[in-house]
Amino acid sequence: MSFSPLINHLITALRCLPGVGPKSAQRMVFHLLERDREGGRQLSQILEEAISKVGRCEQCRTLCEEPICRLCNNPARDHSLLCVVETPADVMAVEHTGGYRGVYFVLMGHLSPLDGIGPEDLGVSLFRSRLARGEIREVILATNPTVEGEATAHYFAELIKEQEIRVTRIAHGVPFGGELEYIDGGTLARALLGRAPI
Repeated sequence: MSFSPLINHLITALRCLPGVGPKSAQRMVFHLLERDREGGRQLSQILEEAISKVGRCEQCRTLCEEPICRLCNNPARDHSLLCVVETPADVMAVEHTGGYRGVYFVLMGHLSPLDGIGPEDLGVSLFRSRLARGEIREVILATNPTVEGEATAHYFAELIKEQEIRVTRIAHGVPFGGELEYIDGGTLARALLGRAPI
């Protein structure tokens, strides 16, 4: 069965979201049109406003509405400690731990030559200038433990070493509360390689 052109366009538009397939998009459209038109209006207004007003922080590249984000502007943060992450969602994940008080640099991706993503796409020029200011004492590389994330971490580690700044990598391995028999081989091998003295 074919829906009206406008409904089809709306279903197609919602499929741009990650994890939303045709059936999920169709359910969302019918929910908004049948049960929550006011919610749909509010969603469209906020989405339009966010798309026009949200940009990137001039220092860390995370998403924000101001030229400098609230984390970079916060004098209570340790501005000598810089955590490099792939996405703004990673910033939120680290912030939710409550254990990190430094600042961030958001790559907005990872190195991927096959997809045409090189160092300049990750803000390497801004990163170099930030290091050159001389306030950074340590850089924590918190890219994902994927092939691309590891390559990205290695590339940035080499840049950082040129500046004679301490560079560290977040640990990867067995999760707290996990049982060894249920851990996959790759994760367990990485945990053994990254073991620390006690």
